[in-house]
Amino acid sequence: MHYEAMSRNARGKKKGKFWEREYAKPGHFSLSNYPSEDLGKFTRWIERRFGHRLLNPLARVLDLGCGNGRNLRTLAENFRMQGLGYDTAREAIVNAKEYATAGLSYEVRTIAPPLPLTDGSFSFVLDMMASQVLNTAQRQLLRQEEARVLRPGGWLFLKVFLLDEDLNAARMLRDYPTDESGTYLHPEIKVREHVYTEEEITAELEPYFIVHRIAKSHGHLNRGRAHKRRSMCIYAEKKEV
Repeated sequence: MHYEAMSRNARGKKKGKFWEREYAKPGHFSLSNYPSEDLGKFTRWIERRFGHRLLNPLARVLDLGCGNGRNLRTLAENFRMQGLGYDTAREAIVNAKEYATAGLSYEVRTIAPPLPLTDGSFSFVLDMMASQVLNTAQRQLLRQEEARVLRPGGWLFLKVFLLDEDLNAARMLRDYPTDESGTYLHPEIKVREHVYTEEEITAELEPYFIVHRIAKSHGHLNRGRAHKRRSMCIYAEKKEV
């Protein structure tokens, strides 16, 4: 069956089964329990600008696509922050709950909008390689939702695939295209993955956020050949209404 003809439920089941197997017995991806280096860079940047005014026990974090909960655990251990994590993989949530500390909770739930959360209930939203599986309309609605659930002066930490100079991404877009520009069907996971340009992600965030920094990955080429996938991390502050 062609991917575009499949229902949303069918796509979700295929994705869910893949990640259930991966979290139970990793085979395709390296699933780490160690703190994310990119998240560490973001928190150090926030500390330099604001001290402990934002990173403290009063802050609450929403982690979209939380996986095994490593990012929320890191924030809880380092800053005693509270948090809520969503992931569609039940095995990942079981793992996250097993090592959860006080103030952290996890749910098996899609990140597709709308989010069942109160306005202004979080200080930070983490969206790290999560929303790229949504279609264009869903991603645009999710940006609005991410801003809605943030408190005034709240921050979005977003990590996405970067198209610029990524030969692997160009190959995937050529060999596994979908009906949306910049989106391919992953041959292993069987779900969409969107690859952004810097201009595209800036335009997508602009209605709701002020983009303060974009950090792009390097080391993607080795002697002119594709070596690693490229990504970029965006530090974005909720705009004042």
